Amino acid sequence: MRSQDVRKQFLDFFASKGHLIVPSAPIVLKDDPTLMFNNSGMAQFKEYFLGNGTPKSTRIADTQKCLRVSGKHNDLEDVGFDTYHHTMFEMLGNWSFGDYFKKEAINWAWQLLTEVYKIPKENLYVSVFEGNPDENVPFDQEAWDIWKELIDEDRIILGNKKDNFWEMGDQGPCGPCSEIHVDIRSAEEKALVSGKSLVNNDHPQVVEIWNNVFMEFNRKADGSLEKLPAKHVDTGMGFERLCMALQGKTSNYDTDVFTPLIEKVEQITGLKYTSNEVLNISEEQNKTNIAIRVVVDHVRAVAFAIADGQLPSNTGAGYVIRRILRRAIRYGFTFLNTKEPFINQLVAVLANQMGEFFPEIKAQQQLVTNVIREEEASFLRTLDQGLQLLENVVAETKGSTVSGTKAFELYDTFGFPIDLTALILREKGFELDEAGFNAAMQEQKNRSRAASEVSTEDWSVLIPGNLETFVGYDQSESDVKITRIRKVDSKKDGVLYQIVLDNTPFYPEGGGQVGDKGTLVSANETIEIIDTKKENNLILHFAKKLPENVNAGFVAKVNQDLRSLSSRNHSATHLMHQALRSILGTHVEQKGSLVNPNYLRFDFSHFAKMTEAELQQVEDFVNARIQEQLPLVERRNIPFAQAVQEGAMALFGEKYGDEVRAIKFGESMELCGGIHVKNTAEIWHFKIVSEGAVAAGIRRIEAITSDAVKAHFASYENTLNEVKAALKNPQDILKAVHSMQEENAKLAKQIEALVKDKVKNLKAGLIAEIQEINGVQFLAKQVDLNPEGAKDLAYELGNLGNNLFLVLATADQDKPMLTCYVSKELVAEKNLNAGQVVRELGKFIQGGGGGQPFFATAGGKNVAGIQQALEKAIEFVR
Repeated sequence: MRSQDVRKQFLDFFASKGHLIVPSAPIVLKDDPTLMFNNSGMAQFKEYFLGNGTPKSTRIADTQKCLRVSGKHNDLEDVGFDTYHHTMFEMLGNWSFGDYFKKEAINWAWQLLTEVYKIPKENLYVSVFEGNPDENVPFDQEAWDIWKELIDEDRIILGNKKDNFWEMGDQGPCGPCSEIHVDIRSAEEKALVSGKSLVNNDHPQVVEIWNNVFMEFNRKADGSLEKLPAKHVDTGMGFERLCMALQGKTSNYDTDVFTPLIEKVEQITGLKYTSNEVLNISEEQNKTNIAIRVVVDHVRAVAFAIADGQLPSNTGAGYVIRRILRRAIRYGFTFLNTKEPFINQLVAVLANQMGEFFPEIKAQQQLVTNVIREEEASFLRTLDQGLQLLENVVAETKGSTVSGTKAFELYDTFGFPIDLTALILREKGFELDEAGFNAAMQEQKNRSRAASEVSTEDWSVLIPGNLETFVGYDQSESDVKITRIRKVDSKKDGVLYQIVLDNTPFYPEGGGQVGDKGTLVSANETIEIIDTKKENNLILHFAKKLPENVNAGFVAKVNQDLRSLSSRNHSATHLMHQALRSILGTHVEQKGSLVNPNYLRFDFSHFAKMTEAELQQVEDFVNARIQEQLPLVERRNIPFAQAVQEGAMALFGEKYGDEVRAIKFGESMELCGGIHVKNTAEIWHFKIVSEGAVAAGIRRIEAITSDAVKAHFASYENTLNEVKAALKNPQDILKAVHSMQEENAKLAKQIEALVKDKVKNLKAGLIAEIQEINGVQFLAKQVDLNPEGAKDLAYELGNLGNNLFLVLATADQDKPMLTCYVSKELVAEKNLNAGQVVRELGKFIQGGGGGQPFFATAGGKNVAGIQQALEKAIEFVR
């Protein structure tokens, strides 16, 4: 059965049971501060389990893209070494929100597996929760009785809290679960060892494929449990493992989910992957297999994350994606002998394979390919640099053990993988101080953990059952009551209070726009709101203190000055997006944005640096729309499909509901939930302040509007006045500058001529100082020249004859520089390399450099080290 058919049959089955089929949410979470990525099928439905929203159907089914590489669920280091863990995986799920419960969930799961998919019943085991007296949660008798009607009792296993009580996190909805495990071992193996004994014992062919979670409790901050007002079902079935069972394989990687990718890697590298069916695999082949599994798994995670809008970066979710990709590159570099970018070539295979069901990977194929290619090239350069730095570390090491602290510096500062460090050291006959490395790593983790520690109390509910209403599109003030509060204590921000209101004019951070600030005012006090965010469909108002009387009536007042500035920047962002698509082409798509009161930042897909003319065209386009005084045309609660059909732009990686809000200024029409001006005239003026690259195929523009533009022009005027004063207030400033440039050019030519004369004069004297050592003409000398003069002198001396090894030092403007020249015959015959020479000698001047084997330079900052470097140079020819 093809994997596409497996997916379709699951969705068709639950559609027949009255379930609404919904698309996968993006793999990257943008509006949930508690998670970086969707790490389970239920993540997009959290608000319904918490009672903070109403689902469009009480029965839903889907397949969700998931990523487990951080936090509680972290499978990254297992990936590649076994055959059933993945970074990205699909979670097939069916959901009941207060509708059916255990009986239907268990019976339908059994029906689908045994009657539709026709998995033999004798290959299946199930588990139920054994109970936990400490928490007053009894044995799940109901689930046991239901399973007893479907399967022999000796195939029902009692599971403990770790295996059979599922929790969203330290707090929140949770409940007992019933897992279904499949035994895909051979008949001979089953005869020798019962599959029942292998359940939940990490056996690669006795694996969990489905988990039915019965949500009926809420975990409170103090660890206690309370009953939820309604009972829910949350199920998840691993798509890749299911395909393994249905396709008669013993490894997920032998299914058609992965084989097309594996075949492409084989084609690129010339190496062969060995199926899990093959016995007695050599150690070398096993390393190849692991590396190929790492690559084909990781490219899926990285490609879908980029398609959903998360670019690799050095912070947050972007760092996680970069780390996954670099792990794949490193395995290819070390075990597949790939020294050039190659992983990007797998994107086309992936798009062809999964594009029908996940159209985002097809639509974003070129961008994903470009970003991965550039990341590969960059990290391969880092690996090359790391190898050179590791050589320096080895050279400085006394004894046979390399410092773990030094290895950690390579890992932490340059991203050089520790396992590669250990491998290279072993090849060179050195050992790694692993304890020292682990200690340095743990110290960093402790610092990071301490900085991010957060303690969150339970909600204190003042007005039960009340869901707040956002009124901020129409008003900036509102009479409100506080419905719930909780305290949050973090190392980063200290103690803050999160306040939920019955209605609010405060816009919560989202869609790139920062959250509103303002005040809550009662008859007796004023509470400052320092930020507004959204979490699980609740709008949270952050304050440093609580009102003395939380039951009082308040007026919620948005800081209108800050909101007005943000709205101008947000509306200008829409106009700029339209301008870019008009001027550069419709391939331009938004890939990220930030809108705050001070400026706007906009990331977009484009393949080349924008020219000055193009930037001016964008400015002119936006300012023309401002001059036209276009009114805001806002449409709320229109069907998503209708809005897109009418021309509204939807962004990849954003999660849209069935009903959306469309914002239109003239011909610019986008789906957006942010705050906007009523008329483009309010923006006043638009000015681009910078344009640059973020990643391959991604550019970034930063721009300003309104008051910031006025301040910008005022600053330029002040600078112009200062330049004018420095030039003695000429009538024509441009003419004065051109005159100064001409005079400077004349002086530069005069200096150049003087340096050449000086080189000629020095040359004659230095020839006499050259000495012969072991057949090499050697000279190491400090000269009173600038670096360019030293280069000219080196070539002048080099042209006089053969076998010259020359090191010149300069200290022009107190900046030490070493210049090394090696005759080409010495490079070939004596294995002398100018690049290696300056890297070694550069240490004495606290610097480094490089170049070609016959000519290289190194700069530094320690002039006092020049003499020692020159004295050391002679050792290269002795």
